[in-house]
Amino acid sequence: MRKVLVALAVAAAMPAAHAQSVKIGVVTFLSGPAAAPFGVPAKNSAEFVVEQLNNGQAPAPYSKKGFGGAPLEIVLLDEAGSTTTQVTEFRNLVQRQNVDLIIGYVSSGNCLAIAPVAEELKKLTNFFDCGTPRIFEDASYEYVFRTSPTATMDSVGAALYVKDAKPGVKSIAGLNQNYAWGQDSWGDFEATMKVLVPSLDVKTSQMPKLFAGQYNAEISALLSAKPDVIHSSFWDGDLEAFILQAGPRGLMKQSLTILTTGETAMHKLGKQIPDGTVLGARGPFGPYAPNNQYNKWFHGGFVAKYKDEPNYASYQMAQAFLGVKAAWEKAQDANGGKRPSNEQVAAALKGSTFEGPGGTVKMSIGKGHQAVMETAYGVTKLQGGKLTVTNVKRYPAEKVNPPEGVKSADWIKGGFKAQ
Repeated sequence: MRKVLVALAVAAAMPAAHAQSVKIGVVTFLSGPAAAPFGVPAKNSAEFVVEQLNNGQAPAPYSKKGFGGAPLEIVLLDEAGSTTTQVTEFRNLVQRQNVDLIIGYVSSGNCLAIAPVAEELKKLTNFFDCGTPRIFEDASYEYVFRTSPTATMDSVGAALYVKDAKPGVKSIAGLNQNYAWGQDSWGDFEATMKVLVPSLDVKTSQMPKLFAGQYNAEISALLSAKPDVIHSSFWDGDLEAFILQAGPRGLMKQSLTILTTGETAMHKLGKQIPDGTVLGARGPFGPYAPNNQYNKWFHGGFVAKYKDEPNYASYQMAQAFLGVKAAWEKAQDANGGKRPSNEQVAAALKGSTFEGPGGTVKMSIGKGHQAVMETAYGVTKLQGGKLTVTNVKRYPAEKVNPPEGVKSADWIKGGFKAQ
């Protein structure tokens, strides 16, 4: 039986009228390869944000305790396991744990499997991560949302940055994991680059199996091909292994290397990442987060609590909670101060705009259920023993996300024009 962790965080002296807590299922990787780079940072973020919200310590307009005065209780669930297992556990959260709503999921496969079940059970579900654009491009939902951008933004932003940083680029190559995430990331990057540079030469696309761990053969192939640019969406152990194996062989000096999820490794492997490597954070998170009141609150509080830097998964989880809180309280106000239903919260979240530690979040595509944000990339530079990013370029949301009603692949093929 899967272990379910219940964390009750109720602030004292809550008004009697709002004594009933809001029970939130939080699903992320607590074990397995995705736990360290994504799951645990996201879990920590959820616990920090819930503690802050219950104590009324978040900045306005999130300063009201809990959700509209009702304290928050979270039920943590491990995302590790098959999609079949996750569907079963989702049903348990709804039907046995009686959660009011669910925030979770890193895996795109899990999100695709969970979405129709959430709709069947009529349970408000907010995906805080999972990159696939297919969720809202292939179907429509009333109860399902995602308050973070899709992976399309990562690849389009990476290509735009490459063209800006290396305007004479003539050739590219890829090193990506041989499953949906790696294939889609490379496919979108390659397609975008071919629009930007019609005469582009694709030297090689290396697709080793997931968690292979050893990449000497692939690195040799890339060294031999000598592309101007190398794209990799590697993550966790694969990302770390690539950095540790490629750095000493000079690959990342020979070719401009862009690591679209590289921010997750910058604090652990900062001294091993060569200067001039392009790092992505799947949006304006981590070192690319704006200097706004929400980031000061979140980043400062997270570091103080955990003695560690929040990564992009942490930021995504935080804004998932803030987006739902804003919608909950808007729906509650419209409901005469009474506890809103899932349908009322969904109606308030649909098409909304809210601010968070990563900046402005617009629920503007997927019929108002899918977020868009700006993105940013920069290059690494080791300064005083600490890895920093320089030459940061930001790309507005409309330049790196498709418009409403247009599929990502079609938008890229059509020249990814801003609307």
